[in-house]
Parts: sequence; C-alpha cells; structure tokens
Amino acid sequence: MSTALRYAEYYDMQNIFDILYERSKNNATKGLRLYEHIISKENILLAYRNIKANTGSKTAGTDGITIDQYKIENVESFVVDIRNTLENYKPQTVRRVEIPKPNGKKRPLGIPTMRDRLIQQMFKQVLEPICEAKFYNHSYGFRPNRSTHHAMARCQYLINRTDHHHVVDIDIQGFFDNVNHTRLLEQMYRIGISDKRVLSIISKMLKAPIQGQGIPTKGTPQGGILSPLLSNIVLNDLDWWIANQWEKMKTDFKYKNQTIKTRMLKKSNLKQIYIVRYADDFKIFTNSHKSAIKIFHAVKGYLKNQLNLDISTEKSTITNLRRRKSEFLGFSLKAVCKGNKIVANTHIMDKKITAILDKSRKLIHDIRRNPTPKNLNLYNSYILGIRNYYRIATHVNLDFAKIDHRLYRTLHNRLKSIGKYGIPIKPSETYKRLHKNKYRTYEIAGIHLYPLKDIQTKNAMNFSQDMCNYTKEGRIKLHKNLKADIATEIYKMLQTYYDNDKLEFADNRISKYSMQLGKCAVTGKFLLANEVHCHHKIPRQMGGTDKFSNLVVVHKNVHRLIHATEEKTIERYKKILQLDGKQLEKVNQFRKVCNLVALG
Repeated sequence: MSTALRYAEYYDMQNIFDILYERSKNNATKGLRLYEHIISKENILLAYRNIKANTGSKTAGTDGITIDQYKIENVESFVVDIRNTLENYKPQTVRRVEIPKPNGKKRPLGIPTMRDRLIQQMFKQVLEPICEAKFYNHSYGFRPNRSTHHAMARCQYLINRTDHHHVVDIDIQGFFDNVNHTRLLEQMYRIGISDKRVLSIISKMLKAPIQGQGIPTKGTPQGGILSPLLSNIVLNDLDWWIANQWEKMKTDFKYKNQTIKTRMLKKSNLKQIYIVRYADDFKIFTNSHKSAIKIFHAVKGYLKNQLNLDISTEKSTITNLRRRKSEFLGFSLKAVCKGNKIVANTHIMDKKITAILDKSRKLIHDIRRNPTPKNLNLYNSYILGIRNYYRIATHVNLDFAKIDHRLYRTLHNRLKSIGKYGIPIKPSETYKRLHKNKYRTYEIAGIHLYPLKDIQTKNAMNFSQDMCNYTKEGRIKLHKNLKADIATEIYKMLQTYYDNDKLEFADNRISKYSMQLGKCAVTGKFLLANEVHCHHKIPRQMGGTDKFSNLVVVHKNVHRLIHATEEKTIERYKKILQLDGKQLEKVNQFRKVCNLVALG
C-alpha cells in the first residue's frame, strides 16, 4: 500500500473517505457535514503530513515560508490556529511565476502560501472521494492512480477494437484562465458538495489575490493544490454529456451486458461517440466524417452555452486516422491496415522529437564544458525519463534509433576527447539493470552515458476501473497491480543532486536500490522514489562510510523506526508500518549496530 494510504489509515481518515465515496456513489450526500470532517484534527494533521511529503513544499509563496519553516511546535495550538483562520478566511496573495512552454510562450503558475496550501490540501482530501465517485471512467488527468499512459491505452483500444477512426480534437481557449466561478460552484453542488460553508470558502479561494494582478473574476490558477480537482469538476459535465449520448445511454430495455446493448444501439440512427480526456486535452472518437462534423459543432456549442468556454478554431480539428495522424499527449496516432485488421500505430510527435534533440544537444554541450558527475547524471536522467515516457509508442524503437543517429555526430565531436567510446566493460549495477543490450556508449569520469536506442516498446495497459483508493477491494486490487517499475523510480532518484563530497553515496544509493530490485530490505515491498531511504548500517558518527557494502535501502518510515528512541515515536511508526515478527527482528538487527535497544 502506498505511503499516502498508510498515512490516511494512521490518522483514522481512511474510513471517513470510504464512507464519503460510498455515499456519493449512491447519491446520498445530502446533509453531509463536510466542514466538520475538513477541520477535524485528524484531517489537518494528515494534510500537514501530505504537504510535507510533497516536493513542491520546498517552494515558497509570497510570505517566503517553506515547509521547513512551517513546523508544528504544539499540535493542539496548531489545529486551533488553522480552525480560527477558516472562521473568517481570507486567502493570502498568490505568488505569480511564468513557466516557459515549448512554443516559446509562457504558462502562468500560481503558488499559494504554505498556510493556504495546507488548507487546500485539507479540502482536497475530503472532497476527492465524493468527486471520484462521480467522475467519468475515461478521464485520466490529475486523478489518483491514472496517467497519460492509460489515456493512450484507451485511444489505442478504440482504434484497434472498434471502427471509430474519425477523431474530433477540441482545443479550449485558455481553459484554466476562463473557468466561470459561479458555474463551478453550481457544478460542485450538483456533484454532491452541498455544505454551504465549504462552498463559501472555496469561493474565497478562487478569488485569492494574484501578485501584480489583483483579484481574479474567473479561472482556477494552475499551481494550487485544489485546482486540478476543480478543473476536473468543470469538464466532468462534458464527459457525461457525451457518454450519455452513446456509451452510457439509458434505455427502457435492460440488456444483459454492454456488448449486446452496443450491438442493438448500432441499429439506430444515433451518433456513435466516445471521449478520452486528460485534463483539458481530449479526443472524441466516432465512426464517420459526417458524425464528426455534427459532434464538433455540438461540443463547441455545449462548451459555450453550458460552461461559458470558447474554443480555438485554428487548433481544433477533425481527422480521419486512416489517412492522417493525430497528436495527443506527446504521441502521434494513426490507424493502419495490418493483415485484415486496422491497428493503431503510435510514434513520438515530430515536435517532441525536435525538442528531444535540442535538449540532448544542450546537455552534451554542458558535459563537454564541464564533465562533472552532476552534468553526466543530468544527461542520464533526461534520457531515462524520455525513454520511460515514450516506451508505450508502438514504434518507439524506430523513433529513438532515428534520434540516436541524428545525435551521433554531436556526441562524437563533443565527447571524443574527454571520454572512451565502446561497449561498457564494468558498468554500475544501475546501468546493468537498465540496459540489457550491449550498445556502445561513452564512459566519462567512470560514468557510462545511457544509450538512447536501447529501448523496446511496452504495451500500454488500460486502466482497471475497479482500482480505487476509497474501497477495500479497490485498495487490494491496487496493491496487487503495483508494478515494480525500477526504471521509472531510478529516473526520479536521479533528480536529486548531491555535493561533490557525497557523490559516492549518491551513486551507491541508486546502485543498492537497483540491486535490491527496488524492494525494502525490511518489508520486502517495492519502494517508490519518494519512499526510499538509504540507511548506513554503521552510522557515519560511529565511523561508517558511504561504501556500497555499508548501505541498505529501506522505506523512509522503517529508517525512522530504526533510529527512534522516544516511546511515542516508536509506537507511531509501528502502527503506520504494521510489521510482523520477522520484519521487526530485521529492524532490531539494524538497531543493535546503532547501539539502540531492541523493540518488543
């Protein structure tokens, strides 16, 4: 089970979330006193714990405070202060930053203060179960356990298994900047969030003053913790409006299953239509050009009349996938004949290939100017990241072979004088784990650069709809389906940079994780990057070193238990971890080396 779910159990909130989800599923949210759940001591402490675990907590808002300075000195007074703040809530000014986009433009980002982030997290934790119960199955953006890969898998499924090869692409003009506040609050009420105190505070959040711009009259600023959930609420109406016209259409006759129902509906004059959405980026699949034109105009009208949103006519298109390719989430899709079937061919988008080449050349230039372990790991981290993301493309090996060919001259010209080119003779454990093929590459300062073309396509798997954070069965299924994806987690670990005097530790930490197959040495569970702690068997203060043999990878909470001395802390982490006898014995072996008493 993930750390977030463990924390929800520890703070006794998981049962509350499950009840909220079930009641929302059964349309029984009327009379729910959500505000009481939001300001409960347990929910406030859970929010603080989740904020602390978030990497974004290191970024300060307009008050200049990060999570390191936002500490709980006294739990009771901390809880009272948060509750008092909400009594007459006034959001603090949101810090405004602009993030460069690939097209040269900039995307505005709003960074709330640490106090407001904590409050938004409190609201998100309680509202998310209610919303998840009502969200459409095939929206994948900013939702628990879902990803862009699931969205692409659904697209490929529709191309491979149906004759819906006409695609309508709608580009909403400045979606996040143009969300209508009044309509959003109405949508929240209809979805089951009817507590007026909750809606009143969210209304104030939406009107939080933005640095240098004043009070907004519309939009949900990107960067806020609650914003992704709110944006999904806005477009959930669109999802269901489309789904109810075909896939989820109600009929007087009760069919045995969806397959029989679809077969019968095909005999009608109804437009066949499916939507796949990731945040504000979505594709609508249908079976004819005539239907696609009607759908295009109908969706345009719905967005304008129901959601008060305009579309960009230049970027919105209709595509016959059998003739031309269409782009989605960095991939291109096309329907091609293979034998007597039509199947999806997916590649990396042309624009993304250009961006990969530009970024790779820049990183190679940086290595040539300054061949430090940091710059070498930056390059490897980037290569591993794009390989992990694009590996679900059916022809990714061809795309990466082309990129590698176009990069060869740059690599040769820039690195021939500072590196050795050939098949790695003694690569690290991490390199061996990630690269099964013996491709030639450059070795610089003892570090091998990751070869681009050492990649194979991986099947994009559809999301299993019964996986859910808010049912016992869903959490069991989620736990069973957790894939040990070492490459993805190593990529995340490579994002952490160390000073020159800690480079040995940084390298050995990842190598040890790789050798342990990503599993905790105590619990045996697969660890995500943000759960990993590399424990020194003999602590540094007792003469221990950063050598490979003195390190072991454990869950960060296991590490806290190994070094815990206060009874309260020990009991807390024993409850979170729920260790059995053998696991507790392993913890005690580590504690013994640290001269700490064994745990009972």
